[in-house]
Formats: sequence, structure tokens, C-alpha cells
Amino acid sequence: MTKMTKLALAALLGMAVMSTTASANAAKGKKIYMKKMKAACGFSGAKFAAKHTQSEWEQINGAGKFAEEAAKLCPGVKLKSKYVPDVYDFAHEYASDSGNVPSC
Repeated sequence: MTKMTKLALAALLGMAVMSTTASANAAKGKKIYMKKMKAACGFSGAKFAAKHTQSEWEQINGAGKFAEEAAKLCPGVKLKSKYVPDVYDFAHEYASDSGNVPSC
């Protein structure tokens, strides 16, 4: 019975690790902002993220309007849907009320 428990526990741990790597990432969002958006925006990622509070970013993303808001803040930017979760995590992590400041 202990071997079965250990096997089940190892499988559960493996699934947890795999699901974590598949989720969005603020660091990846920062890289995307630097490469794809910074030139069009004309300001740093810190200023972009500080345009809203964390709860405002949550509401915008929850309504499915994150790409539209990014285009409004940075005219000319068309954010691909595959980039939205990462850039959202970046904006949420470094929002005006978070106390965090990115280095970009």
C-alpha cells in the first residue's frame, strides 16, 4: 500500500509541476513588452503597468478586453492572443498599487 501511495503522490507532484510551467508568466510578459510593444508605446513597461491598479487590470482581462486596452494605451500595437496571458501577468504584477517596479 505504501508503494501505491508514493506512486500516486509522485504523479500528483508531477502534474502540479507541469501545470505551473504551462501557465502565464510575468517575466515572459516583460520580455514580450520589451520586444513587441515598447517602441510603439514610447514609454517603459513600468509606466504601462502603472496605468491601472491590479483590480482594474483584473476587470479588463476578465471582460476579455486586455488587447483592446493595450492598443488604446499604445496606439498601433496589435497584441496577439497568445501573448495576452503573459503581458496581463506582467501588467498585473507591476500595477500601480502593487509596489513592484520592473527593470525595463
